[in-house]
Amino acid sequence: MSRKNVTLTLSEDALRRARHLAVERGVSLSKLLSDSLEDVVLRGDRYEKARRRALERMKRGVKLGVTRISWTRDDLHER
Repeated sequence: MSRKNVTLTLSEDALRRARHLAVERGVSLSKLLSDSLEDVVLRGDRYEKARRRALERMKRGVKLGVTRISWTRDDLHER
């Protein structure tokens, strides 16, 4: 996969904290930010895939094993 350079603007505090976090993890700041951004994108992709699967299941419905309904609403809700 080809890579492109980008420029980010961060607050001084966020930049300082990100640098410390990168040092703690033993990676460069660029690697930390790159991995974090890729993770955000991949989570979004997984969410959309799961959402489409869930919507498709809802459209199909769930088989509950009931082949013939022998009751009425009034039978179930005796008033």
